[in-house]
Amino acid sequence: MVVDLLLKHPVVFKVVKPRKTKLGDFRASSKNNKPQITINGDLNPYSFLITTLHEFAHLINFKENGPYVGAHGKEWKKIYSELILPVIEMKHLPADIESALLNSLINVKASSCSDTNLNRTLIRYNEVHEDLVTLETINKNSIFALNGRIFQKGNLRRTRYYCIDIKSKKAYLVNGLAHVKEIKDGE
Repeated sequence: MVVDLLLKHPVVFKVVKPRKTKLGDFRASSKNNKPQITINGDLNPYSFLITTLHEFAHLINFKENGPYVGAHGKEWKKIYSELILPVIEMKHLPADIESALLNSLINVKASSCSDTNLNRTLIRYNEVHEDLVTLETINKNSIFALNGRIFQKGNLRRTRYYCIDIKSKKAYLVNGLAHVKEIKDGE
């Protein structure tokens, strides 16, 4: 399916080093005046496929509707749904991902990370790091490390946890599905 998209829609397609702020992106033109899609190389196969289709939906939306259409507007949502449905219909996905994807199509979010149920399902297929857990699984007031900083977990605020950076005392909202290293007493 992805090969067919690559043949039908000429694009510079790159698998890149992992980025903390995004799984993939689409740019209407790159250095050689061709559209470009980049996808993080550390994604599990299902996240890689979904992110790739997400970015191809941007490419097709741009080609069909021009540069002034909303990035995640109704036109993009329609195209994305049209790309995802055949994947679901092939019945090659694990049942939990298939179900989460179907549910995600009811109200398509701007990214798989924004859809908590889909994101939670996809991370089950990530490579397991024994010392990491999701933030939502540790107790309130627990101390944890994330991105080289030490935090204390606070209360849930809608979809993110209010956390305090121990060193700077600044408050941050952290996604409950963030992979953190819990710091036990004496560590």
